[in-house]
Amino acid sequence: MNRMVTIERNTKETKIRLSLDLDGSGQARPDTGIGFFDHMLDGFARHGFFDLDVSVDGDLDVDCHHTVEDTGIVLGNAVREAVGDKKGIRRYGSCILPMDEALVLCAVDLSGRPYYVSDAVFTVPRVGDLDTEMVKEFFYAVSYSGQMNLHFKVLSGSNNHHICEAMFKAFAKALDAAVSYDPRVTDVLSTKGSL
Repeated sequence: MNRMVTIERNTKETKIRLSLDLDGSGQARPDTGIGFFDHMLDGFARHGFFDLDVSVDGDLDVDCHHTVEDTGIVLGNAVREAVGDKKGIRRYGSCILPMDEALVLCAVDLSGRPYYVSDAVFTVPRVGDLDTEMVKEFFYAVSYSGQMNLHFKVLSGSNNHHICEAMFKAFAKALDAAVSYDPRVTDVLSTKGSL
């Protein structure tokens, strides 16, 4: 089954073209105009073994808000479309990921019900050229457009770069587990019969 999708989304604030292959090899070509955000998307693709190609032309002359949030919307839509009817997938995934002093837990449920919870707190306004408050907005957008439960717990950490990067990588590993096939799951992993 081909689990690759390409989505284009154009508004007055952003123009986005994103391709995602859930069964890729970890290749990424992010071009959002925000260097640190590109670095995070590259880590997401590499550690989730997703192929991700994303090009964003956003109103960075205003700030990075629309570019980051809208990329989250499109990525969530891509995950939802690529995973299809969810037959045979594990549905749940989690990861506790260390990055130096930071330790981040991420749990995902591809339930069809959006919900986002995070206790991540940043102590600086920016990491590189990414506003740290946009980390929440990105993952919130992914969870709602992807119709998934997405939870983060920052178990330890003092370096904002490390915490942010651990969140993106933990999400990648958790999502990789959730979209993977399990031969024991012959239909949809739900008592309702659909997700």
